[in-house]
Amino acid sequence: ISGYSLVIQARDSGTPPLSSSVTVNVDISDVNDNSPVFTPANYTAVIQENKPVGTSILQLVVTDKDSFHNGPPFTFTILTGNEEEEFTLDPHGVLRSAVIFKHMVSTEYVLCVQAKDSGKPQQVSHTYVQVRVIEESIHKPTAIPLEIFIVTMEDDFPGGVIGKIHATDQDVYDVLTYTLKSEQKSLFKVNSHDGKIIALGGLDNGKYVLNVSVSDGRFQVPIDVVVHVEQLLQEMLQNTVTIRFENVSPEDFVGLHMHGFRRTLRNAVLSQKQDILHIISIQPVAGSNQLDMLFVVQMHSGGFYKPAYLIQKLTNARRHLENVIRISAILEKNCSGLDCQEQHCEESLSIDSHSLMTYSTARISFVCPRFYRNVRCMC
Repeated sequence: ISGYSLVIQARDSGTPPLSSSVTVNVDISDVNDNSPVFTPANYTAVIQENKPVGTSILQLVVTDKDSFHNGPPFTFTILTGNEEEEFTLDPHGVLRSAVIFKHMVSTEYVLCVQAKDSGKPQQVSHTYVQVRVIEESIHKPTAIPLEIFIVTMEDDFPGGVIGKIHATDQDVYDVLTYTLKSEQKSLFKVNSHDGKIIALGGLDNGKYVLNVSVSDGRFQVPIDVVVHVEQLLQEMLQNTVTIRFENVSPEDFVGLHMHGFRRTLRNAVLSQKQDILHIISIQPVAGSNQLDMLFVVQMHSGGFYKPAYLIQKLTNARRHLENVIRISAILEKNCSGLDCQEQHCEESLSIDSHSLMTYSTARISFVCPRFYRNVRCMC
């Protein structure tokens, strides 16, 4: 307990008795009676041979239960095991290489490291660090090409994580890093540690080919990443049709079914080859295992087919479509539960362009806005 706050009252012996009170704050000053604590108690690390001088090997983690002026900053010292000065230890507890290690020269080093706190008198503790020298990387990283589809309202893309690169390496201790060519960093970023791709706001309609690479420190491998950006027109929202799927997650639909279903759907509803099928959004149905997909078909002349026409085409081709994935319903209006006749039911669709949903798999990622349905009786 670092302090106490006491309220003390004095009362006299008069009639009537009078009193007053005062607050007394008692601060407990800290004594440096706790040693620094390493977490974990001892360390094991590896470094590949032929890594350049200054390569980071390990970050020491030290805590102290004393107050801040009796704890950090800590002073780190290598007491034993560094007689040939192969290692350095910086003030932040990062162990680095001071030489280029060779697996044939030595395969293991054991260091005794001391941490000293800032109290008076100072307290110390020790840990042992085992460093193994392993052979340099012999396998190149492998990465899966990634295709990303982004659907957004006109000039209203807020940006965010749009996908993730999946890369592996057969060398167990290889640490993979991801880079993006500098000329593309005004529109996209790649997290160097986990391969997540981030798009900045304001992307224009079109196709972007990203120059991304993954490196294990020795080998650098290019990765094919293609981003398609499609901007929606407000007129599309009045002509959408919804297909509701049964027992499928958004990620499974994107990764396993979307390409095949899009192709089958085009064959079913397009009247001419020049017509364009737009998938506007996919979204789970709340409280169920169903999934809604919104789409619209644009005529080659520029207008849009009416929902009633598309639904008729879908109904005729439903059996063929279900060869790809099971369909629960084909919706134009969603007035279930409302006590009104079909012709007196009005549905409106709204898009929240600032609430993006990202469904990402290893090979394909789909980014789309969240949508809301509003239905009411007109009778």
